[in-house]
Amino acid sequence: MAEPSELTRHIESYVDTSRSQTQQTASLDSITSLVKNDLITIETLVKEMEMYLTTTDNVIRARGTLLLAAVLGNLVLKPLDNVTIHSLIGFFTDRLADWRALRGALVGCLALLTRKSDAGIVSATDAKAVAESYLKNLEVQSLGQHDRKLCFQLLECLLERYPNEVASLDELLPYGICEAVDGEKDPHCLVLAFHIIQALVQLFPDPSGPLADFLGELFETLESYFPIHFTHPGEDTDVKRDDLSRALMIAFSSTPLLEPSVIPLLLEKLSSSLPSAKVDSLKYLSYCSLKYGADRMAKHAKAIWSSIKTAISTSLKEPTESITSESMDGLGFRENEIAGEALVLLEIVVLQNNDLYLSLILDDEDISTIFNIITSYGSYKDIPLQGKERLHVVGRILYITSRTSVVSCNRMLETFFPRLVDILKLSMRNSSRECFVNFGALYLCMELLAAGRDLIIGSNYSISADEACFCILRSSSDSLINALCSNLAITAQEVAHDVDVYFRVKSLQILATFPEDHLPISKSAFENCLTTLTSIIWVDFNKTLLWKLALKALYHIGSFVSKCHESEKVLSYRSIVVEKIVSSLSDDNFTLPFPLKLEAVSAIGASGMNHMLKIVQGLQGAIFASISDSFVHGNIRSAEMAIQLLQCYSEKVIPWIKETDGLEEVLLHFAVNIWGHVESWISHDVQVHEKGLLDATMMAMKLTVASCSGEIQNAIIQKAYTVLSSNTSLLLKESTLTSIPIRLEGLQLTERADSFSGKDELVLSLFASVIIAVQPRIEIPNVKEILRLFLTTLLKGHVTSAQALGSMINKFGTKSNRADISYGFMLEEAIEIIFKTKSWNSQDNGVVSSDDNEIGLTDLCLGFVDDRQLQINSIVGLAWVGKGLLLCGHEKVKDVIMILLECLLPGGSIRASKSKQGLSERISEKDLHHSVKKSAADAFHLLMSDSEVCLNRIFHAIIRPLYKQRLFSVVMPILQSSIRNSDSSFSRSLLYRASAHIISDAPLIAVLSEAKKLISILLEGLSIFSEDPLDKEKLYNLLLVLSGILTDKNGQEAVIENAHSVINCLTGLMFYRHMMLVRETAIQCLVAMSELPHARIYPMRTQVIRAILKAVDDPKRAVRQEAVRCRKAWASVASRGLHF
Repeated sequence: MAEPSELTRHIESYVDTSRSQTQQTASLDSITSLVKNDLITIETLVKEMEMYLTTTDNVIRARGTLLLAAVLGNLVLKPLDNVTIHSLIGFFTDRLADWRALRGALVGCLALLTRKSDAGIVSATDAKAVAESYLKNLEVQSLGQHDRKLCFQLLECLLERYPNEVASLDELLPYGICEAVDGEKDPHCLVLAFHIIQALVQLFPDPSGPLADFLGELFETLESYFPIHFTHPGEDTDVKRDDLSRALMIAFSSTPLLEPSVIPLLLEKLSSSLPSAKVDSLKYLSYCSLKYGADRMAKHAKAIWSSIKTAISTSLKEPTESITSESMDGLGFRENEIAGEALVLLEIVVLQNNDLYLSLILDDEDISTIFNIITSYGSYKDIPLQGKERLHVVGRILYITSRTSVVSCNRMLETFFPRLVDILKLSMRNSSRECFVNFGALYLCMELLAAGRDLIIGSNYSISADEACFCILRSSSDSLINALCSNLAITAQEVAHDVDVYFRVKSLQILATFPEDHLPISKSAFENCLTTLTSIIWVDFNKTLLWKLALKALYHIGSFVSKCHESEKVLSYRSIVVEKIVSSLSDDNFTLPFPLKLEAVSAIGASGMNHMLKIVQGLQGAIFASISDSFVHGNIRSAEMAIQLLQCYSEKVIPWIKETDGLEEVLLHFAVNIWGHVESWISHDVQVHEKGLLDATMMAMKLTVASCSGEIQNAIIQKAYTVLSSNTSLLLKESTLTSIPIRLEGLQLTERADSFSGKDELVLSLFASVIIAVQPRIEIPNVKEILRLFLTTLLKGHVTSAQALGSMINKFGTKSNRADISYGFMLEEAIEIIFKTKSWNSQDNGVVSSDDNEIGLTDLCLGFVDDRQLQINSIVGLAWVGKGLLLCGHEKVKDVIMILLECLLPGGSIRASKSKQGLSERISEKDLHHSVKKSAADAFHLLMSDSEVCLNRIFHAIIRPLYKQRLFSVVMPILQSSIRNSDSSFSRSLLYRASAHIISDAPLIAVLSEAKKLISILLEGLSIFSEDPLDKEKLYNLLLVLSGILTDKNGQEAVIENAHSVINCLTGLMFYRHMMLVRETAIQCLVAMSELPHARIYPMRTQVIRAILKAVDDPKRAVRQEAVRCRKAWASVASRGLHF
């Protein structure tokens, strides 16, 4: 047993109010541990604490009681015998009368009452005694927030765990609860209070029971909180207004006994001027209707119906000015949350009391008189705004009511549909225009049709096709489709309002997608529908809305027939829509512009798997025909078509196939097909006339390979290697290879990428695309040979080879992580080949030969061969290799960075130290050309930026977290030091350029942490990038970084010290003529500058205002708007100065 003296020390430490919170917590933990580990018993603890629990010193007694309660709270799972529990609960029950020690008493009661049954629980008798003491002694609203919360928690616990015992207290319980809750304002306490009232009323369900006399008081208590007006400070983020509102709603609906008071209150609050009160009233009505039941709610039906109608009508906003091809509810009036909740309530009450509400709706004067509006106005534009509002409200009510149940659908269609069809027939018969359709009648017909269709689709049970509503629809469906088709043909030739067009197409779509069992449409009507819509696609492409609506309708119809497997409709859709759209790809007789044709192709294909397979077949045929015509015959128009076809395939088809199970073979077929065609193309004199075509083909190949599984990728890469090795002169026999793929005997280094033959460039580019896109573990045939191939061809300026080399480096496994090793070849071996091979031999005349001085990739970057383009190609290749290393987190990237930095410095030490016999004399007095150094500076942009063509997650690159931050933290200190130590203005400008690349591509949070050190470098970078129009994108990206700094508090501190320089820079960029976004962003930055401390910016106000006066005449509207805003901001700076 532990020494009592030790226990006493812990008790005294906790009881002593002068001790810190940390010390008190440690003492509590120590005492808990002693009891939990049976070093002392609860009895021993109580005996030791007797003085602290009974002393007349209020503070010590309160602390002692709280200590015992806290220990018990930590021991809820420790078994205690009944005698001990009885003794303890009796003590805490008595202490409820001791307001000085009340908190400890509450915590102690809660700790004992919430114990698990297997650890020993409080008896029913003792629990009732707790409740009696609670109700007798506690005045809850006189306590502090924390104690009130404990009181509510204790009461909630008693109601939930000991309901029979507290119920026996009869009237005393509801009286005490009403008294405890009345006036409560704390959100946490209110949530508990509402839950307590819910539990209370469920405890006494008998209308004549103990609760009867307190219903009025309970309602008054709850009523005072409705609607919830939440003004509590923002730190209480764990209790939201919605939490309170829902708790109150549940309390309102907890007993039908409150219905006579609650429903009139909710209906009254619907007239409130507060939108939130209306929304809450409608939500509460929906919830309470379900809880109170149909019988109790019947007497409120008229008032509820009137309120629903009013809520929808008064909450509408002006309809949207333009209709898009997206779906639209009603007539396009914007419905707020009030209207939405009103429609939810309508659906609930109609479903609950069908006959009553249907009678109210059908007898309603506003509903019945809507036919006056319909017959008075033929088209949408003729209907006045008030009439449109009424038509919209009626349409939404008809839709919701009809969709609710079969009974509702039958009644609504029996009442309205025949009459609406008669109006449609009469309008078509009496109109001077052929096939004129009455808009109002068509709109309401469409709402009823949509409701019937959605009822079938959304039902959890089978609905008979013999229901009256479907019989009514069947009698008119074919004639309605044919009339709409004729009308659309006329619509295409006339100017019709967008809303008229929308509902004509939408109605046709709904009829065509109605479940066949319930509304069988004749084959001729269905095909008439498809023919009409496809005709719009081919002929009426100049009517944008009509064209998009028709295409969307065809997509939905295609999706419908695909899912329903209705063979007759499937065949019709395939022959009229799919096959025609496929044939158009190879037929130039269609007048539809090619981009729109491809949009239609992708939309129709996405409507179903079988449709997509047919589309893919046609697309592939058109792609290969166009590419062949371009590569073999040099047809420029075919090249342009092929580019668009490939973009469609890459952006629309491949993502769809990737998301659809079971279509991987399609991707394999496409990739293998490309290589099959490559074999036939290279037998001719292939010419790559259009670089964009090669780029599009490579991207399609990459996305195809990247979307495949590893097994499929293996098959593709084997096919690609077969074509590469057997049909080009790029690879030599492996026996002739030493350490570089090709010993460039006598090859002039001035030869460039365009020195490749057309077939070699094509095969090499496509093979590199495959390598870029494969997963890390995919086996590459003859991997060393491929590495050397890419290493050699990148020196000739083939950038895709460099990207492929970087991708290979990125995906190889390492010795330290053998689980990642692919087919036994490791990253270290690849690095050895790339960086340590010395197989090129240089002569003074710029020719590479097999003797003289051996050099490697690093030497070429550093200028050991006097050939400018070769150096640039080497640097680009090294940068892509470095990017691959950077992304996977390999240490070798530091060597790449040092080589690039060495290129930036004049007469660098690395080159001097590496000069060899025969080379040193040639380079000792020479420096790298300016273009080479600029290339080295721009390599940092390549390292830091995100690439869309390789080394990204789409193409399975290994990307370690925070790689940009790591490069930023490594490189920026070196660049800053180099800038300070540089004596050459040109070298300094290149260092600034490299730094600007690092800053613009680094995460903003990394830049902000070093903002004070970097602001001057950033400004220099902006100046450098503004000199060359080709750098406009880089300029804009760097300017965005400055914008981010200006909007951050820490960043503003860095700007304040350089305010004059920053403003000078920004006022200059306001007139940058090569990019509007630069001008706009510069002005936005100046607006942010106006918020800086007055003393810092006031001296520059005149300079800024003068510049802004010129910017307000900018040719671009966005810039002019920002200039006006900036002028106001800086005018206020001047006025603040006058006031000062």
